[in-house]
Amino acid sequence: MTRSVVVTGVGVTAPNGLGTDAWWAATRQGVSGIRPVSRFDASGYPARLAGEVPGFSSREHLPSRLVPQTDHMTRLALVAADWALADADVKPGDLPDFEAGVITAASSGGFEFGQRELENLWSKGSKYVSAYQSYAWFYAVNTGQISIRNGMRGPSGVVVSDQAGGLDAIAQGRRQIRKGTTLIVSGGIDSSLCPWGWVAQMAAGRMSTRTDPGRAYLPFDRDADGFVAGEGGALVVLEDAEHARERGAHVYGEIAGYAATTDPRPGSDRPPALSRAIRLALAEAGAEARDIDVVFADAAGVPELDRQEAEALREVFGAFGVPVTAPKTMTGRLYSGAASLDVTAALLAVRDGLIPPTVNVTPDPAHELDLVTGAPRSAAVRTALVIARGYGGFNSAMVVRAAD
Repeated sequence: MTRSVVVTGVGVTAPNGLGTDAWWAATRQGVSGIRPVSRFDASGYPARLAGEVPGFSSREHLPSRLVPQTDHMTRLALVAADWALADADVKPGDLPDFEAGVITAASSGGFEFGQRELENLWSKGSKYVSAYQSYAWFYAVNTGQISIRNGMRGPSGVVVSDQAGGLDAIAQGRRQIRKGTTLIVSGGIDSSLCPWGWVAQMAAGRMSTRTDPGRAYLPFDRDADGFVAGEGGALVVLEDAEHARERGAHVYGEIAGYAATTDPRPGSDRPPALSRAIRLALAEAGAEARDIDVVFADAAGVPELDRQEAEALREVFGAFGVPVTAPKTMTGRLYSGAASLDVTAALLAVRDGLIPPTVNVTPDPAHELDLVTGAPRSAAVRTALVIARGYGGFNSAMVVRAAD
């Protein structure tokens, strides 16, 4: 279980850029993709802003035969997988059988598929599968479509842990490679911008109801009052480092450490377990707190959750002890797609020697965070920490670093 696992390809579909280059250019420049919802009429809902992937045409990016068989989230995922594999310059079908697989994360995307089924049910009767049944098997279909399209017959799976899912899926992919698989496509792409999904997300009481895109999602700010939902994310190609080296692949970096914890039940008077996840991830990577050059924060935008995360960072790194950033302020929170997009941002920060900014936020001094705001910060980034927290108490932390 000590095989080194590296990232050799990335594919991004994000609200502030379709494709890795477009998204990263926008992220470096602090360009936000948060705007009024256009996928459906949200005028009657308290929350009216979202991060929507711009300029995506299913018929432009996918064979016409696939369009009627899939929904928006699956199409985004298929395209991101195509781009990641092309970026890695690898064809899974050329590998021996069972040497390539797909492990992704999912959280809320089934709502959109279910919305379509509900509409069919209402209009055409009970011969259509119920939305609840479709929601249950939707996630496996999403991963299966990527596997079938690319001839990947190796390990396959789906991780469901809300915002933490992107990290958990990559960790599971790394685990499979350490067991002997050569290559895994992993990460998360999510989308639930439909009436049913919208109501379900608002039920948690964490979405911002502000209508100004520049003031709606403000993690670690005194004016924080919730988050903005978004769609998209990133898929990455994980590969055994030796195999990548033998074929001369470009390597973005190494998945060096990972850990996950679960918070105690509410009312137990026990503290959150985020700092423990961070320490365990550092330990697995063989790293100390002083080795981390930047933290990509979960950045909930909910005052109490922001306080907990800031407290965990102070506990591990000290007050103002490490640069912190939250580029998801430009995309909204992408559920299972968020953390894998942050991993991609961390790898590109290592490559380019800069930390992307957190936009629109004036950090609350009480948090004692060195939050990178306004503009990117030049820095010698070799090792980065990515944090993700999911609804229900999931905490995940992942260390990525430059590959030797």
